[in-house]
Amino acid sequence: MNRSPFVLIFALSLAATLAWSQSNSAAPQPASGTPKTPMGGISAPTGKAAAPAPSMSLTKPVPTSEAPSSKAPDLAAPASGLEPLVEAPVEPEPDRPKTEIFDSSATSSGLVTDGHDPVLDPPPLPEGKATLVGGIVSGVDQIHNKMNVRVFGGGHWKVAFDERTRIFRNGAEVTQLAIRKGERVYVDTMLDKEKHEVFARNIRVGAPAPAADADGQVTEVDPDHGTVTLRDVINSSPIHFSVDRNTRIAYGTNPTSLSALKPGSLVHVRFSPERVDRGLAREISIVAAPGSAFTYVGKITFLDVHRGLLALENILDQRNYEIHFNPARTDARDNLSIGTEVRIVAVFEGTRYTAQSITVTKSAQAEEKEKD
Repeated sequence: MNRSPFVLIFALSLAATLAWSQSNSAAPQPASGTPKTPMGGISAPTGKAAAPAPSMSLTKPVPTSEAPSSKAPDLAAPASGLEPLVEAPVEPEPDRPKTEIFDSSATSSGLVTDGHDPVLDPPPLPEGKATLVGGIVSGVDQIHNKMNVRVFGGGHWKVAFDERTRIFRNGAEVTQLAIRKGERVYVDTMLDKEKHEVFARNIRVGAPAPAADADGQVTEVDPDHGTVTLRDVINSSPIHFSVDRNTRIAYGTNPTSLSALKPGSLVHVRFSPERVDRGLAREISIVAAPGSAFTYVGKITFLDVHRGLLALENILDQRNYEIHFNPARTDARDNLSIGTEVRIVAVFEGTRYTAQSITVTKSAQAEEKEKD
């Protein structure tokens, strides 16, 4: 059967076209970054075009005829489709403990002393005479180191204690935890002038009743009932005493009777506490009675000429006395100064001492020359 030459040429062209399309349908071009989509493939969805995938071809790229752009890429501008980077907030560093070094002048290494450290060591004990009082503990504050004592003879005292205080029970030294409410105590008290409080030097817990001491000014005397009321010199609280025929009363070194004891007299009393609100006086020594004259010799430790007041350290008993004087009637007022040695005759007027005469025995300047 004879075939037309046109049919044969068409069949050969169609076969060559199919063979070429099958061999080059998915092969990537050398200069292209993306493979061609096979014919008849699924087209990408409409909308924003996806970012092209990076080329994995190992063939050397064919240079293009287009000249490279001379404009440098903007590194600050974010890439298309990416959110800009936001720096995370920097958290502050936590506070670290600091070591503070005190000035060397505030430590014992920087002081020329007897070894006492004013920062670490407790302060020295208050100066002055200790007064023994007894009573019942009515309250204890272990945090602030305070205790309330219902004193034998009347009155309530608030007494302070600290690490300087020595506490005993049955002769053995114990801690402050031994002080309990309701305990019988006997305390050696001192007046702390800096803190303006009564300080306990020694505390005896549960001890038998020793003879107690009291110093103060007589406010009332009842000879009929044999009682004496005293305003204590430490905390100004009233203390009541009973007096019997065995009580020894003396004015200085001379024995006397209860009739010589007048309101306003300064006395020193030794007594034995018997009950909470009453004490039996063993001895009453009259130190000064209103209208009595006394002679003091010693150095002036305080001077206020405008107020007419001085303080004298008496060499006879090593005690300080406040003495009032009239500057207009004192001839030696121009020679008075702190450190001057004087001889003063003063009268006790019930509430204070008033100088009758002041004699300078050695000036402060002469004292300094002798030291040099």
